[in-house]
Amino acid sequence: MADFGEILRNIGEFGLFQQLTLIALCFPNFIQSFILASFLFIQSDPERHCNTDWILRADPNLTTDEQLNLTLPREEDGTFSRCQMFIPVDWDISAIREYGLNETTRCQNGWVYYNTLYETTIVTDFNLVCDQANLVEVAQSVLMAGILIGSIAFGPFAESFGRKRATQIPAVIMFIFTVTTALCPNIYLYSVSQFLLGFGAGGYRVNCIILSTEWIGASKRSWGVCVTQLFSAVGQCVLAGVIYAIRHWRLAQLITAAPLGVVVVYIWFIPESARWLFSRGRTEEAKQLIVKAAAVNKRTVPDSLFDKVLKLKAGT
Repeated sequence: MADFGEILRNIGEFGLFQQLTLIALCFPNFIQSFILASFLFIQSDPERHCNTDWILRADPNLTTDEQLNLTLPREEDGTFSRCQMFIPVDWDISAIREYGLNETTRCQNGWVYYNTLYETTIVTDFNLVCDQANLVEVAQSVLMAGILIGSIAFGPFAESFGRKRATQIPAVIMFIFTVTTALCPNIYLYSVSQFLLGFGAGGYRVNCIILSTEWIGASKRSWGVCVTQLFSAVGQCVLAGVIYAIRHWRLAQLITAAPLGVVVVYIWFIPESARWLFSRGRTEEAKQLIVKAAAVNKRTVPDSLFDKVLKLKAGT
């Protein structure tokens, strides 16, 4: 709307009102980088062996080396198998030592991890190793699919229900599913939670740019778009330091949820796009917001300008 551009030139194309709105809308982009935290914690092939504590019932005084030698097969290079164990038997320890165990099976009671880079990851928590290792890539793809679908779905939504609603709802979705991701007990619920988290993140990322730039004049609009992306870049840099300090993926998720909780509170006070309100014929609401924006920018808007805009709109 070229006529709305004239209003922005009168109230200030990038005054205090636009700056505050831009920062408020960009802050979640800073946090969005943290939704990738659980993937950055992944150590894809950690050192491990099957949990074979069953043999301790036969002799609780076995050393770790003795336990492993009696219960785990070896690979061709002489190392203990990471995915196989000997089938447990109900023998006494002397019989196990004398005859040994020969029949193997996949790990039945989980794994013991050691020499890990992080305290916990989704790999170690959900045992995404051996025949379950491919689920790591599946979970990553599910998140990306959520981001893609959210970006597409909230476009028409913003056009029909407004830019404000199209940022508020994704922000709430991000907060809810950042928390649920941290509490997921298995990879399947984790994947569902990640999809919905990505859905909210994709919808927010698109519409926060639209809402913020529709309040910015043409001369500063491209700069405003760059700022929204700059917040994301800075967030990724900070994320590296957070992961180095925390080393626990669930805790990182919950820490991410805290600032998103703040966003969920203040996002309801973000102004709707006056440009969108004008396009929908809601002129009184648009005029009220423009007057507030002008007051924050210490400008005034003559009534004649509104009349001119309305006449131009009526002519189109």
